[in-house]
Amino acid sequence: MFINVIIMKPIFITIKNSLDLIIIPDSEAHLDGHVAITASYSIYRNRHQTGDLLIRRESKLHLEKKNDPDYMGTIFFESPQESLSYIADGSQRLSVFEIQELVEKIINYRNTPSLW
Repeated sequence: MFINVIIMKPIFITIKNSLDLIIIPDSEAHLDGHVAITASYSIYRNRHQTGDLLIRRESKLHLEKKNDPDYMGTIFFESPQESLSYIADGSQRLSVFEIQELVEKIINYRNTPSLW
């Protein structure tokens, strides 16, 4: 079985007209008799810091506890079921309306490979 892996770069998004975010994408394939792909996106408030901080954020595993004060949680997309969940395990949380807007923007990004 051949699996094509594409590394996505960080996504810079503004929601709610003023909330600047950095989204760090990650994907994981589960091949235990069926194909299931988990795409997760770590969410950080973008305070326009230096590149070194972005590199450190990209290198963090989603399983690690994040002590970054700008970390706002993780959104997980599961397919083929196409379900999603938001884990608000950061020091800041998104509102329901912010999550809805962010999910719409991430889906648009996922459906437009030229943005990767």
